[in-house]
Amino acid sequence: IKEKTEEEVKKIIEFNLKESLGRVEPIDIESIPKIIFLIGPTGVGKTTTLAKIAARLIIDKNYDIGLVTTDTYRIAAVEQLKTYSEILELPVKVVYQSDEMYKAVAELKSKDIILVDTAGRSHKDEFQMKETKKLIDSVNNKEVFLVLSATTDFITLESIINQYKFIDDYKIIFTKLDEANGYGNILNAKFCTDNPLSYFTTGQDVPDDIEKVNVGKVVEHLIEEN
Repeated sequence: IKEKTEEEVKKIIEFNLKESLGRVEPIDIESIPKIIFLIGPTGVGKTTTLAKIAARLIIDKNYDIGLVTTDTYRIAAVEQLKTYSEILELPVKVVYQSDEMYKAVAELKSKDIILVDTAGRSHKDEFQMKETKKLIDSVNNKEVFLVLSATTDFITLESIINQYKFIDDYKIIFTKLDEANGYGNILNAKFCTDNPLSYFTTGQDVPDDIEKVNVGKVVEHLIEEN
């Protein structure tokens, strides 16, 4: 049997990694108006990520955007989003209960896209998880993005993904890639779920530090790390 060259082995590894990472699905801007939910555990940077997405949609696509926050557990989160809404000159609605979501959406019905910042939930709290589901189920024509930190250890990452299985259809955003030791967690996440990757964030700057996932670039990093 002819032994494979180093180059051939590398090509096989690249192919398998690309297959494992799967498809990339950013926001589907073909079907607007729509509501976009950012969900995920505390401390992953949902609010900043939401501001980056809002700014990009305005700058790149010139969309009319509205903001909603349901993260009333942390005063700082509401204030942070209000600050971003003032800078970006966008309306923001604060929702305290999931049944108030309908009213907030109705008030922003003229907008192309409504971005919803949800409370950072402990993925181990079942009641909070049910509240998140109720909130998402209360509207139609939506997209859901699960925000994960690239710095999270694998056991916690797996636990978070398992706890969000009650949501059928979501895309994954990885934050704090600039703080992570490598890209391994991205591959780890794909072993736990078939849901597509969408964006990476690589710093605190709004709107610059966000990019659509580039699978080729991720594969290069993974090969370099091994």
